[in-house]
Amino acid sequence: MKNKFIMLLKDNWGFILVIFLMFASRSSIADWYHVPSGSMLPTIQVGDRIFVNKLAYRLEVPFTDIAIMQTEQPKRGEIVVFNSVVEQQRLIKRIVGLPGDHVSMINNKLIINGNVLTYQNEQQSQFYEEDLLGVKHLVQFDEVPQPMHSFPSVVIPEDHYFVMGDNRNNSRDSRYYGFVSSQELQGKATKVIVSLDVNNYYLPKEERFLQDLN
Repeated sequence: MKNKFIMLLKDNWGFILVIFLMFASRSSIADWYHVPSGSMLPTIQVGDRIFVNKLAYRLEVPFTDIAIMQTEQPKRGEIVVFNSVVEQQRLIKRIVGLPGDHVSMINNKLIINGNVLTYQNEQQSQFYEEDLLGVKHLVQFDEVPQPMHSFPSVVIPEDHYFVMGDNRNNSRDSRYYGFVSSQELQGKATKVIVSLDVNNYYLPKEERFLQDLN
């Protein structure tokens, strides 16, 4: 039995190596994320498959969370994928607050370090362009405000981040489960690889193919 196993490895070592490298790269270099909910609308749609750069912030030993080296620090406005310890699941949100920031919200308007963010309405719709201290992107507000449309000022501790969904009245984020530590971050979401229309037989949405995220 042992000899047969050894012969199997010898005869298929190339295939086994390719499979190992594929999973190792997904573990520590690049990965994809399937979006199951609308918490990041309108930026990310349900059915999007998102490319995740796992080297954006650190290099890890494959198949572990052990960091080998830091590559960059997370920046305000970046969309990140993280393994939430509190929620016990993998999530995707936008960083709105950095370590040391004072963050609060009044009637869906974010206030960061005393600066009230500006919101430009897009053609009288539910979409608004939020100026996140220099990073402009779209957010969505439902017609009926939710309980967490306001919260008092909080100070983000060292090595932690405040994250929110772009669908502000329909997102469970740092307003509910608190700050996200740098150790929980898995990578930066940069692009839509492909998007499948869940309401149309899961056919691809051609207009979202390889669309950049901002």
